[in-house]
Amino acid sequence: MSTLDLLLALGGGAALLAAILPDVLDGRPVSLPLVCLLAGVVLFSLPLGLPRPDPVAHRAVLEHITELCVVISLMGAGLAINRRVGLRRWSATWRLLGLAMPLTVAGVTAAAGLAGWPIAAALLLGAVLAPTDPVLASDVHVGEPVEAENADDEVRFALTSEAGLNDGLAFPIVYAAIGVAVAGGTAWAGEWALVDVLYRTAAGIVAGLVIGRLLGRLFFRATAGGLRLSERRDGFVALAATFLAYGVTELAQGYGFVAVFVTACTIRRAEFGHGYNNVLHGFVEQVERLLTAWLLLLLGGFVATGGLAALTWRGAAVGIALLLVIRPLAGWLSLWRGPAGPRERLVISFFGIRGIGSLFYLAYALGHADFGVPARELWAVTGFTVVASIVLHGVTATPAMNRLDAVREAATVSGRRAEAPEA
Repeated sequence: MSTLDLLLALGGGAALLAAILPDVLDGRPVSLPLVCLLAGVVLFSLPLGLPRPDPVAHRAVLEHITELCVVISLMGAGLAINRRVGLRRWSATWRLLGLAMPLTVAGVTAAAGLAGWPIAAALLLGAVLAPTDPVLASDVHVGEPVEAENADDEVRFALTSEAGLNDGLAFPIVYAAIGVAVAGGTAWAGEWALVDVLYRTAAGIVAGLVIGRLLGRLFFRATAGGLRLSERRDGFVALAATFLAYGVTELAQGYGFVAVFVTACTIRRAEFGHGYNNVLHGFVEQVERLLTAWLLLLLGGFVATGGLAALTWRGAAVGIALLLVIRPLAGWLSLWRGPAGPRERLVISFFGIRGIGSLFYLAYALGHADFGVPARELWAVTGFTVVASIVLHGVTATPAMNRLDAVREAATVSGRRAEAPEA
């Protein structure tokens, strides 16, 4: 039996599952990522002769595949957001980025340090596990673009916008960990602050704004009808925008992840209620779902073929602490006296889902430095945390969001009755 033929058959089956399962699982306490993960565990446990998913041996390939999946997901997230950017309107986002993320990095770094890891490895783990994931959190993210302004509820908006931006903002911390591992001391800190923090972030934002505005004018306002792509139904143009924004920004040494999300938001604002936004978003969402299904099959295979063998109880404790203590506490504190109510604050704080972005950052970092900890142990801790997040959040997201929506709807109905004049 040809290995290639078998892989093609399994890839086709996974793609079919990615198309069928969202409707089948709708409203059920099981997520598509969880099903794909379990399917990978089962398939790679069978004597089919499948090649072992080895992130150490195939680090570069994994880096580029996860990179592709994340940038496509960021485009979809930006196109779906129905709220204009502003200090007050995005207050929850700024709090999660400016407070929750640094607190999470510090918490994970401290926990890994107490577990006996070198400072460079501990900081890397904090950077890798700090960003929430735009790929796996469809159950708690905003849906497709709608015409109504500010239609997104606070929970879905906060989690979507946070994941859209913190995947890029984790890069400076990854570079800091690489600096500690390679140079040690603090001699690298000046260049890091100026280049990796200020320049690269600013370049990502500016490039995203410029490219998004240019593409928005081309899509919706080009004087030549043949160039006004909004008059057609070519959804693959979303991929063109994704790759263009990412590639140009990376060539300029900026953060492409930031640029892609900003580009998507800017294109959406060019013609807020235009149906072409739904075409673009729909195509990106389909590609994202396909790549996610394949990657999670491989992650399940990683687990089934002994990928977690290098996991120590200390590493597992760090991952569990992140999911159950560090992120919820950091999120809760950052949203104190913010726009989210108590229930919303609790949900936002708890659903800091980890996923494909963490795998990308680890693969990227391991290609640039030795962190004093075996690569397989780093992969085991990160893989365990992602798997635990998929399981934990996969079975709780739908019930939690359904409950929150029911409470919100009941409060709305009660308010309408209170305002209604007496007969």
